[in-house]
Amino acid sequence: MTLVIMAAGMGSRFGGLKQIEPVGPHGEIIIDYSIYDAILAGFTKVVFIIKEENYELFKQVIGDKISSKIEVEYVFQKNDNIRELTGVTIDRVKPFGTAHAILCAKNAVHENFAIINADDFYGRDAFMKIAEFLKKNDKNYGLVGYHICNTITASGAVKRGVCETKDGKIDYLVECSVDNATGKYIASPLSGAEPFEINPDQLVSMNMMGFTPKIFDYLEERLKSFVVENKDQLDKCEYLIPEVVCEQIKKGMVEMEVLDTTSVWYGITYKEDKELVVNALKKMTDEGLYPEEL
Repeated sequence: MTLVIMAAGMGSRFGGLKQIEPVGPHGEIIIDYSIYDAILAGFTKVVFIIKEENYELFKQVIGDKISSKIEVEYVFQKNDNIRELTGVTIDRVKPFGTAHAILCAKNAVHENFAIINADDFYGRDAFMKIAEFLKKNDKNYGLVGYHICNTITASGAVKRGVCETKDGKIDYLVECSVDNATGKYIASPLSGAEPFEINPDQLVSMNMMGFTPKIFDYLEERLKSFVVENKDQLDKCEYLIPEVVCEQIKKGMVEMEVLDTTSVWYGITYKEDKELVVNALKKMTDEGLYPEEL
């Protein structure tokens, strides 16, 4: 199994960005914990999706530390494949979205794989759940569903994919900004639709998903029509994996199982969040969940 880590959002000077902010007892960063948990869950390879200009720095800061523990490969999120597939040249610095990022990994991934964000702490149980799914699955997708109460920061609203489910499978994902400043969990759809209240145990997506390599064919095919549909906004539109998956589900092409996790998410959405993450990881280390020196 391969773990695909989406890290192309890291800036060229990412030394000060949250993705490599030290949070562990000995300066570990969040991505170190993800890889540690992934190895325990049975993943045998990690593919980093990064910007090409960050390659040497990324290797030095992250990749070289883990290359003796797990097979490591790098792919670059570039717009070359958009031109090759569609004939359209896109000149923009901002990455073209998560679906495009995953498509860039096509030649590096030939087995069942999971995707995660570089800057989110997902928790041991989540990796175990997605690994168990990938080991037995040969056709469907999987999504690790977090209880919204386990993914909130006290510092402000967060973006989450609210899961609409049917018979344990995803029916649709509603991308929302979620806030509980009033004591209630209020989800405001990014589409501009009316906000709605959700309960604390509502399952949400944190972009931890499992796929078979067959998704690459659909990502290629769909990209062609996506570029045509967005020809007037190619400088700012995003080709996003939740939207692509929901389209496949709606067409009856695939099912996506929801994998309920007890894991608690941690991340540095706001600068005030760092202390909470540091304290949580220290507590987990003190309890023996992680070794003193990861």
